[in-house]
Amino acid sequence: MTHPDYIQLKAIRMRLETKLTIDEIAERLALSRTTVYSWVKDIPIPKTRKQSAARQRASDANRDKARAKREAAYAEGVAMYPELINEPTYRDFLCMYVGEGTKKGRHNVSICNSDPAVVKLGQKWITRFTANPVTYWIQYHADQSLEELRGFWSEYLEIEPDEINFQRKSNSGQLASRNWRSQYGVLTVRTSDTYFKCRLMAWLDLIKAEWQ
Repeated sequence: MTHPDYIQLKAIRMRLETKLTIDEIAERLALSRTTVYSWVKDIPIPKTRKQSAARQRASDANRDKARAKREAAYAEGVAMYPELINEPTYRDFLCMYVGEGTKKGRHNVSICNSDPAVVKLGQKWITRFTANPVTYWIQYHADQSLEELRGFWSEYLEIEPDEINFQRKSNSGQLASRNWRSQYGVLTVRTSDTYFKCRLMAWLDLIKAEWQ
């Protein structure tokens, strides 16, 4: 349906001058929302100071809520530590994570190593403390068999072969002249879990405090 030009201009003025929403314009002009949208979709309604302040307050509240949850998770980690430290290999895991684990970021927990025993220890404790998905990535040399690598790690870590992803080492060639090579590639066990990371940071702080 074609509408007179003055109706379209009126809708545009209502949008610009009175800052009405598309629904409000459609109601006042007795038009369909689709029609009004096609006329004024490219004209945003500027935020008022009141709206901006409300948005900032909501943002601050969400930030404070998230920080409180992280602090609670850290405190939970502190409370868990005395019991966990007596479990076999838990201390080993923490000491290993100090040297080999990812510290950056609020979410990422990961261990990366070429030694299968190190990787399996990391997998044991990471999978225990997170309910989130755990991913596996192998960096490998160009002349290695992906099928053999996937077969080895899937059996050793007791996971499905298709859970293992591959990332070729950027400096890899045949490497015939090298005295050392990672026989099974370099495997990363990783999860994204903010609150596990907070508990883990508490545990690392506590284990390192024992060394001082």
